[in-house]
Amino acid sequence: MDNKEKIELFEKTFPFWDKMSEDDKATFIRSSSNVYFKKGTNIHNGDNCTGVILVKTGALRLYLLSDEGKEITLYRLFPGDMCIMSASCVLSTITFDVFVDSEENSECFVVGGCAYEDLANRMPEAKIFALETAVSRFSDVMWVMQQILFMSTDKRLAIFLLDETAKTGSDTVKLTHEQIAKYMGSAREVVSRMLKYFASEGILTSSRSEGIKILDKKKLRQLAL
Repeated sequence: MDNKEKIELFEKTFPFWDKMSEDDKATFIRSSSNVYFKKGTNIHNGDNCTGVILVKTGALRLYLLSDEGKEITLYRLFPGDMCIMSASCVLSTITFDVFVDSEENSECFVVGGCAYEDLANRMPEAKIFALETAVSRFSDVMWVMQQILFMSTDKRLAIFLLDETAKTGSDTVKLTHEQIAKYMGSAREVVSRMLKYFASEGILTSSRSEGIKILDKKKLRQLAL
């Protein structure tokens, strides 16, 4: 990506771009780059300040990791989305560690964390934008917590499968039981048992080769209510 393309992207992404000095703009341009992540790569581990990540292709997953190694997926990011939680040095008021993995081969555009931190310390608009962007994602986080704390597993699984089919536009979910368990913050055995129950009710079929095919969305929606 040349400087002209970077500037066009920054103008579109950062509402404070026009208020930045020419020196700050030059620093942003120098500190940013295209990065390719292979599927399964850990991009941000909570300790470092990776920077602001713009997803061009692929998908990223943000999650919490317990001391026992249990993962709770907070949300996923797709092309056109931006990850501000990976710029932890800018969000000092957020004290929990968030991890970011590439769940597909992904191409991203990364603005260096130090460059953004320096600007945010001097320019309130940059700081406010980072905080507002982070806060906007907390509705997703609270929805996840609400499901884990207050919803039954069958309802959570039904909601998850409906959300996946809505995102992909397909009645087939190409995810393993292990992946679904990670996204739901559950155990693989629990997900497998529940999928088997759904299959016995004629709601879906599940196989390693073909994935999970939804047969009766009406029944699935009733479970999600």
